[in-house]
Amino acid sequence: MKSTSQEKQEKPLSWWQLSLLGVACTIGTGFFLGSSIAINMAGPSVLLSYALAGLGTYFVYEALAKMMIADPQKGSFRTYAKNAYGRWAGFSSGWVYFLSELLIMGSQMTALAIFSQFWFPDIPLWMFAAGYAVLGLLVIIAGPSGFDRVENLLAVMKLGALVMFIILAIISLFGVFGGADTEVGFPRTYDGIFPNGVRGLLPSFIFGFYGFGGIEIVGLLAIRLNKMEDAPKAGKVMLIILSTLYVASIALVLFMVTLNKITNDTSPFVTALNNYNVPYVTHIFNGVFIIAGFSTMVASLFAVLRILTTLAEDEDAPKGLAKRVKNNKIPLNAILLTSTGILASIILAILMPGRVYEYVTTAAGLMLLYNWLFIIGSYGKIHEMKTSDNVKRLLGFLFIMLAVFGTLFHSISRPGFFVSIAFVGIIAIVTLFMRQQWKKPKKPTTPSVFTKIKK
Repeated sequence: MKSTSQEKQEKPLSWWQLSLLGVACTIGTGFFLGSSIAINMAGPSVLLSYALAGLGTYFVYEALAKMMIADPQKGSFRTYAKNAYGRWAGFSSGWVYFLSELLIMGSQMTALAIFSQFWFPDIPLWMFAAGYAVLGLLVIIAGPSGFDRVENLLAVMKLGALVMFIILAIISLFGVFGGADTEVGFPRTYDGIFPNGVRGLLPSFIFGFYGFGGIEIVGLLAIRLNKMEDAPKAGKVMLIILSTLYVASIALVLFMVTLNKITNDTSPFVTALNNYNVPYVTHIFNGVFIIAGFSTMVASLFAVLRILTTLAEDEDAPKGLAKRVKNNKIPLNAILLTSTGILASIILAILMPGRVYEYVTTAAGLMLLYNWLFIIGSYGKIHEMKTSDNVKRLLGFLFIMLAVFGTLFHSISRPGFFVSIAFVGIIAIVTLFMRQQWKKPKKPTTPSVFTKIKK
């Protein structure tokens, strides 16, 4: 589906603006907190996970960008899946994405509420979660210019936080804040770098990819580029910056603190700086977590609404969801449906046992990667391929499959894999039912009396 008049009215972006928005959509609590789990799984070899995940993410993004250049579509990956494999692919891709992002947004808002309770312990979780949901909706309702301003500001703050950590870490290593509680040295042996062997490295891949989750949102924003051919450059710059900062910051953590001090419940960056008695670390990073979580939540909300409206316009969802109000800018019905889904997800996050909900959100993250496989598959199906393109496409496929099946090697992520398969199975059943409906001939509409008079 080509862009409508609404999308044409949106402010055009230069390639560096798209890169900055990409940073805002990408850096989230999945990196600031999830990296601790990856470090405990893989030890220092986790650096390989993040480096390869960054490379694999670029292969996926480049495929999406090249399809955007050849055929700009506001439905992005969902539309390309439909063009490549048929209506069933566009339908299932869109609804898999919608469901996964709803679950992830619920967990993001619950996490934001928990971080906020650190400062205001007497305020209930649900009030914070509802407040962040309303703020996110207000950013979306403000339109593209409001979205751009908020996300650009938060992107700069998140980049600043990572750079600040790197500077503080280097200063700490030089002894400015005093010595560490224990001596730490980067291991130089195989057993030191791979403390849990390959079985520890493989499940950490999924957390590497979580750190780059958001490129599909960049694909949805890319239609606003001044020059569509700049899309690959925007992604390359964004991913080089992120990969460099991710690997550098985690490497510094490994220089600053022993593995046995890193726990899954605390950010490794907080643990590392606390080991050197850096003042106000917990409060500073609590603010960083709130900024990061809110930024990625707003980006996800934008993407969900865009996908939902394109599904409705393609008659893969009720047509009323595409209806816009206020000068054809606000998809009111889509916002109402999404808000209901977010509310249900928040309730699940608060009431469901922690470990069970963790499995559900892990499954939702895996479902995002399933859509990345759709992107790679669509690229090979509808785009003219060179040998280098095929090599990168196959490597991207291999890295994603390593991340997906790597979850089977660890008790934390294994249940999430099976839950994701269950979710996909449900959507597959719905898709099969809808295929039967699509095959039925449409009933001819009876001309109204006014049509007859006109004739």
